[in-house]
Amino acid sequence: MRVLVGVLLLLITAVGPAAAADRLDATPRIAVISAYEPEWRVLKSSVAEAKSHHANGVEFVTGKLSGRNVVLFLSGIGMVNAAMTSQLAFARFDLSGVVFSGIAGGVDPGLRIGDVVVAGKWGQYLEAVFAREVDGRFQPPPWAQTPFANFGMMFPIDVWVRSTRGGTEKRFWFEADAGMLAAAGRIGAVALKRCTAARDCLSHEQRLVIGGNGVSGAAFVDNAAFRQYVFTTFEARVLDMESAAVATVAYANAAPFIAFRSLSDLAGGGAGVNEMHTFLQVASDNSAAVVQRFLESWTPPR
Repeated sequence: MRVLVGVLLLLITAVGPAAAADRLDATPRIAVISAYEPEWRVLKSSVAEAKSHHANGVEFVTGKLSGRNVVLFLSGIGMVNAAMTSQLAFARFDLSGVVFSGIAGGVDPGLRIGDVVVAGKWGQYLEAVFAREVDGRFQPPPWAQTPFANFGMMFPIDVWVRSTRGGTEKRFWFEADAGMLAAAGRIGAVALKRCTAARDCLSHEQRLVIGGNGVSGAAFVDNAAFRQYVFTTFEARVLDMESAAVATVAYANAAPFIAFRSLSDLAGGGAGVNEMHTFLQVASDNSAAVVQRFLESWTPPR
């Protein structure tokens, strides 16, 4: 845990603002990020005037999406990859906002596969103290501040973050930008997919859900008991492996952030085997469709 904290802080703070000569592009752009290939196929294919740039092995695609100047890239899967590539984007581009598009596991029992969730805030729920067992009970060190209920030996804690605001602060939640959330609320009805290419179809209509909490951590979750714990403890609607890391980087750089996550599975809450590989592309396409509508309704602050 200490190693991960150190890595994230280093990635967020060690890369200072890039000199003009280090910029790959001078145009102010909205960063549109996905974690891996299936999530950005629709978005990448929809970019007009597309141009590829490369830095540190990452492809950045600039152009226009829904009439906005954007830069698209893959964060890579997981918290460290997401923090690293996001900070790299801040170093090499002039970013006026950050938008994440991808899949997630559904935690709220009221949500179903294919729904698109736009959480109002994100937390790193697997940043934790793993406590020792004493007399049949898990007991964290006396100096540890543990603001949330534990799951066995796991006691979630706040994270340290440095930012352009100066100094270091300790916090758990990183809020989505209020103006971005308001724009998401104006999207209205979106035609969302129900069927895969193999004709595996969902029996319900998908919804766009604005607000609530999301959590992220370096684990793929497919466990009903842990899913219930996450819902109860954090009042989370979704969980994933990247959004909170990107939200932290955006906060550190004082940039507006929002994440659109479509449910590909229920994080262990489904009746049978995990559904992610069945509905991965349906969920990815639904998120991408909502993001494109969002870009039409949100105007960057500069």
